[in-house]
Amino acid sequence: MQNLLFFLSIFFTFSCFSQDYKPLLDNFNEWQFTYCYTGCLTDMYRTDGDTLVDGKAYKILDGYHYISRTFLLREEVESRKVYLNLAAASGNTEYLLYDFSLNVGDSIDIKNPITPFPADGGFYKVDSIVPRPLVDGNEYRHFYLSPTPSNPISSTPAVWIEGVGSLSLINAPGGFPNINGVGILTCFFKNGELFFSKREDCESMILGTPQNALNDVIVTTNFKDGNCRIYNAEKISSLEVFDLNGRKLIALKSANQEEITVDFSKFPTGTYFILAHSTNFEKKVFKVLHK
Repeated sequence: MQNLLFFLSIFFTFSCFSQDYKPLLDNFNEWQFTYCYTGCLTDMYRTDGDTLVDGKAYKILDGYHYISRTFLLREEVESRKVYLNLAAASGNTEYLLYDFSLNVGDSIDIKNPITPFPADGGFYKVDSIVPRPLVDGNEYRHFYLSPTPSNPISSTPAVWIEGVGSLSLINAPGGFPNINGVGILTCFFKNGELFFSKREDCESMILGTPQNALNDVIVTTNFKDGNCRIYNAEKISSLEVFDLNGRKLIALKSANQEEITVDFSKFPTGTYFILAHSTNFEKKVFKVLHK
């Protein structure tokens, strides 16, 4: 009986931590950040648009102190990693912000670029990972981290939430969430739907979540005949194809076509990006695999 109970406990523990990964970034993301000094204020920042840099697809941060639109986020869902790219005329710098593939006892060299926290936060270790329910009732991994004993830079713990990010600023994975200090994340929306809340009065500050005209576009992301087919393409005005090095290979115009076929047959097999432009000057990036 004891062996059976032990097996069941191991099974359920494994099941709890082997659930599918919830990506942090969705089409539209809105973080609300609250801080209190003499009174409490809440600011909002969001992702607003997509871009390609060095052949990689990013979402552009805007609002709060990201109004320069030079803070770019991307996520590698398979590796469960989230990166920040700081775009500058002198050259771009990319930082690893989050690694949600970490296990208890693992360590990571924390970076907090352009935040009130140390830019080089030093090494943190994962003390525990606890599944806790969010607004939708499902459980998501909460990562509790603290500086390693050898870290001479940081002294405060940090909290990450799968599908959300830091409880501090998004670009401060080592930030200590303190409502009476720098501030704390209180509401987070994905595509206009509340996903995380520490307040009872969370409401989206974006009046009507932007509906990208390209959201209905369907792209065959894997193809072997050299032809990539794009459906529901009536709102596409033009598109461009880039390789992984960011080189533009194809530029096409379109006019109310229901379907567009892009010929990749003269290019080597591999991964490419299609940047579509809508008739309303919106953009959307599609990642495709030419086999």
